[in-house]
Amino acid sequence: MRKHPPNIPKESARRPFERTTLAFWVAFLVRVAYVTLAHTYRIRPFPDHFEFGWEMGRIARSLAAGHGFADPFKGHTGPTAWVTPVYPLLMAFVFKLTGVYTLTSAWILLALNSLFSALTVFPIAAITRRCFAASGSDRAASIQRWAVWLWALYPAAMQYAVRWVWETSLSTLLFNTAFALALRMHQRSPDRPARFAIRDWIFFGLLWGAIALANPSLVLFLPFAGVWILTGQRSVLARGLVGAALSAVIFLAILTPWIARNTRDFQHFVPLRANFGAELCLGNGPGATGLLMEYHHPAQDPQQLRLYSMMGEYRYAQMRGELAKQTIRADRWLFIRNTLKRLYFFWFGVPSPSSSAVTRFFRSLNFGFLSTAGLLGLLMALHRRIYGAWLFAFAFLTLPAVYYFVTVHARFRHPLEPLIAVLGVFLFQSAETVNPGPAMIDRPDLSS
Repeated sequence: MRKHPPNIPKESARRPFERTTLAFWVAFLVRVAYVTLAHTYRIRPFPDHFEFGWEMGRIARSLAAGHGFADPFKGHTGPTAWVTPVYPLLMAFVFKLTGVYTLTSAWILLALNSLFSALTVFPIAAITRRCFAASGSDRAASIQRWAVWLWALYPAAMQYAVRWVWETSLSTLLFNTAFALALRMHQRSPDRPARFAIRDWIFFGLLWGAIALANPSLVLFLPFAGVWILTGQRSVLARGLVGAALSAVIFLAILTPWIARNTRDFQHFVPLRANFGAELCLGNGPGATGLLMEYHHPAQDPQQLRLYSMMGEYRYAQMRGELAKQTIRADRWLFIRNTLKRLYFFWFGVPSPSSSAVTRFFRSLNFGFLSTAGLLGLLMALHRRIYGAWLFAFAFLTLPAVYYFVTVHARFRHPLEPLIAVLGVFLFQSAETVNPGPAMIDRPDLSS
């Protein structure tokens, strides 16, 4: 039988608002109701429906029309690896069922995003159970309840689900599921049957394969998570290494078809995405200020689109990358200043010139408050030696890293926001008690 954390009642025995299943249904219905009543599925059709999924929508249209994984911008521009395939394939499936760029397709895709966002309450609940069970039943249950319901109902947590036809909500669900799985795997007892450990390593490889094909930036966290899991399996290290090797084989097997397709179409090795150089130039090219220079994007700049169409995606991205590198070499201090700006923007809000000063102020205040609470909660978790605190730290260090140097957008922080919510709740819950008690060193066997 599965064991439950000490003194934490089973789901069926809890009061209604302690049930994660109830939070899921409330979160899902609130999001779908907002999509329906606020008409966010009525996506502006100009220019040529580009805001309906942007590059992913264009690729999905190409797939649905039988032209393959191609044409991320205007016109027929050839094969692409501008984005990875998971979400465009999902969009293409919906387009085949209900039409390309139709209101029904938009509603279905936003409802699916709402489902992914609502499902995230389950890994949030699993993370809080495993990390805070040693603090006592009242505190662990309270942290779990507040974190789950904060995610379920806080407007900032649902914005990308109800307004953006993009992979953000799916990537957030997958990443936090992988995080919760890592917590469980690190805690495995040596007397558990080997088949359970192997099963988890298989799931770990499958999950990270899906993450890599949804949002490759998140893969920076993978080696840290794998090594951290193995540090908890020192008594059965040989078994752990076998499981890790099997997981790596599964992970690579999932990526291989995509890599082979890219190598065939571009005649160059492109492991996941082909647009790194182009993105680097949009953040660090001539005139860089630390923000994304969207006006030089092929989707907005006709001259860049012509270059992209003439050169092909791979050569275009290489050319733009070289331009970015030349600009960086010419003024390294500017690059450092812009990197520091992007670091600030990631945690405290990306300026939006299109909104009013008052809106920008309150948006930045909300964004920065959540980040500050999460970061202070992380420091407290490290100080009190909370189980999994270092795994949180690795996530906070690795997930933003590429964005600091390339470009930044508010949605890039979203996969971290469930962890920010958990640590923020932990911070305020800990502040309620004058005597917080001894450091939480014990690691209970939570093998469920």
